[in-house]
Amino acid sequence: MNYFKSVLFLLLLISSCKTNEKQKYNTLASNKTNTDFVIAFGSCNNQTLSNPFWAEIEQNKPNVWIWGGDIIYTDTYDMAYMAENYRIQKNNADYADFTKKVDVLGTWDDHDYGLNDGGVEYSKKAEAQQLFLDFLDVPKNDVRRKQEGVYFAKDYNVNDKTIKIILLDTRYFRSALTPDNETKKRFKPNVYGEGTMLGEMQWEWLKNELQNSKASYNIIVSSIQFLSGEHGFEAWGNMPHEADKLVNLLKSSKAKNAIILSGDRHISEISKKEIDGLAYPLIDFTSSGLTHSYTDFKGEPNKYRLGNVVSKKSFGIINFDLKTNAVTMEIRGENNVIYETYTQNYVI
Repeated sequence: MNYFKSVLFLLLLISSCKTNEKQKYNTLASNKTNTDFVIAFGSCNNQTLSNPFWAEIEQNKPNVWIWGGDIIYTDTYDMAYMAENYRIQKNNADYADFTKKVDVLGTWDDHDYGLNDGGVEYSKKAEAQQLFLDFLDVPKNDVRRKQEGVYFAKDYNVNDKTIKIILLDTRYFRSALTPDNETKKRFKPNVYGEGTMLGEMQWEWLKNELQNSKASYNIIVSSIQFLSGEHGFEAWGNMPHEADKLVNLLKSSKAKNAIILSGDRHISEISKKEIDGLAYPLIDFTSSGLTHSYTDFKGEPNKYRLGNVVSKKSFGIINFDLKTNAVTMEIRGENNVIYETYTQNYVI
């Protein structure tokens, strides 16, 4: 009899823990903040897999959705095949409905660019660029139709403040990376000074955007991670001189409150670094894994990480309270639950 009582108690305890966990997530998901502007973003979206998130992302009332790269998976030199994969995603009923209500911006990463880990060497990049812009319904007279690369910037004016979104292209001009043949990592840092991440034209464009920015917040979208660079996959850490160049540009331009958004990794995490000479901490918010994630993740070093890595399918939400200058970043998953959250207070 005591045995059955013990088993019953254990089952009730497990049930109670699951209920409490569900209640905790539901409470977090239902919390309301004084939000004046909302950015939703994500990456790594296989057009042949189910994406459960569009209705849930919409519940957060985003003002803009940002594709952080890998909108589709279409590593190919066949542009008809690439166009068909974009068509599949664009005709997804849930996504099509979502885009009628939310402004959509985006950059690409390697799998929608057309070449895994690809850069300047991809021979179909000009053709792929036009298909990418077609997917985003970019007008034929837009500057992106004539320039090399998909980089772009847009200002959102909210009350008496401006939020600038700067989308980088880390593919079109990026020179070769250095394979790591000594360890199990894929890449190791280039010799300092060798290689470019953005190319001369894009660097000059970015310099002008930051120097002339009057925005209270400058949101820089990089398809690959900026702060986390120890894992050996693609990251700005592969070209440390280019990472330094961006930090120095943020300092010299005096552009306010830059926040980096990234993807690529099939995990989500928030990283933060205090930088001498920069008036605010630099945050890199990675949201990756809309349709599939790194479920076998066992851990990796990242000295700048805040909180925990999320290796479940997820999307990112950024809530701007422009009255208090508090920015709340949330990693959300199925049923709109919050897995990780962090609030940074800024000075305007």
